[in-house]
Amino acid sequence: METDAFFEFSAYHLTLAVAGCIVILARWFPRLVSSREPAAAPLMILLGALAVLTVPGLPAPPDPRSAPLLWEVVAEITVIVALFAAGMRVDSLGPLEKWGTTLRLLVIGMPLTIAAVALLGVVLGGLTVGAALLLAAVLAPTDPVLAADVQIAPPQEGQEHPVRFALTTEAALNDGLAFPFVYLGLLVIAQGLAPGDWGLRWLLEDVIYRISIGAAMGWAGGWLLGQILFNLPRETRLADTGSGVIAIAGVFLCYGSTELVEGYGFIAVAAMGLSLRRIESEHHYHRHLHDFSESIEHALTALLLIALGGLLPALAADLTWNHVAIAVLLIVVLRPLAGWVSLTARALARSDRAVVAVYGVRGIGSIYYLAYATSHADLPHLSDLWIITALTIFLSTILHGFSVGWSMDRIGR
Repeated sequence: METDAFFEFSAYHLTLAVAGCIVILARWFPRLVSSREPAAAPLMILLGALAVLTVPGLPAPPDPRSAPLLWEVVAEITVIVALFAAGMRVDSLGPLEKWGTTLRLLVIGMPLTIAAVALLGVVLGGLTVGAALLLAAVLAPTDPVLAADVQIAPPQEGQEHPVRFALTTEAALNDGLAFPFVYLGLLVIAQGLAPGDWGLRWLLEDVIYRISIGAAMGWAGGWLLGQILFNLPRETRLADTGSGVIAIAGVFLCYGSTELVEGYGFIAVAAMGLSLRRIESEHHYHRHLHDFSESIEHALTALLLIALGGLLPALAADLTWNHVAIAVLLIVVLRPLAGWVSLTARALARSDRAVVAVYGVRGIGSIYYLAYATSHADLPHLSDLWIITALTIFLSTILHGFSVGWSMDRIGR
């Protein structure tokens, strides 16, 4: 007579237990040597890889090269919440001059970085022009999720140093602004280099229309949500309940409705955060909503980093020195140089200018864009694109994470 074993190890429950253990270790272990947590993100990636290699019965995460949808959805939600929270951090929009550094990083620094990475992809990586453009667009945005240590303080705390303001607002806006270049890469892959058939349409639709609609929908959505939270009805307003769920629901509504009218949802939710923050700006609900959003963001980020670590052993099988060189050059040379050049005319101290140029952290936004492209097109050099992207994120978490405390202390002085 056969009996079932008392202990049956479910792969699902094992995955939950291992993920919980990794997050706790990654957050706790750095505290043994420092009050900061610079190693939390890279530790989650490393421990995720180690767990897949050593824990019997632990399944590897789905490979985004063949199953990108889950990666796309989770990364998308993470970035949506993070962009909204980044917009919420900005206490004051004025004076207009303070946006000069951000504007230069977006209009000059990001295109320069994209052009340089695309060239490097063709020359050093052996990619097609379309694949190289896509890689450059995927790696263009700086990350609002992993760059918390270089951003301004939460709402109502002040501390909006020009360096922190520039890095925060750049991260809030360039995730959406990278999308036209993603579409450009996909167009070149599908239709070739001759832009006669699609160039004008790309400019009018993917650049002008989608960016404008995203900004307008976001600003209007923030104003409308502010009225519902603070003014309608004034006597029993929702903001006084302290619930963050309705505001997050508003963020999803804004994002979804913007995408339905073909605008850029990432731009919309960042603009929504900026807009909502202007209404009843001293009300305690803004801080509560920011903290609620940040908690969701951190939880989803942890899961993605662990999964990225679990993916590394599979990607490492095809790793070459060319992949490593592209990732290192982007982080150490291309982004700092493009940032430095873009800020030439700004009246910034050399040390502040260097910090802004260097701390273009790469992260979850890149995962989303590449997963999106993978699920919407038949990409050449697919493995190369994922290897370089994953390696860039991993190296960025290490190099930026371990040096950010020292750099922020310098600008503080």
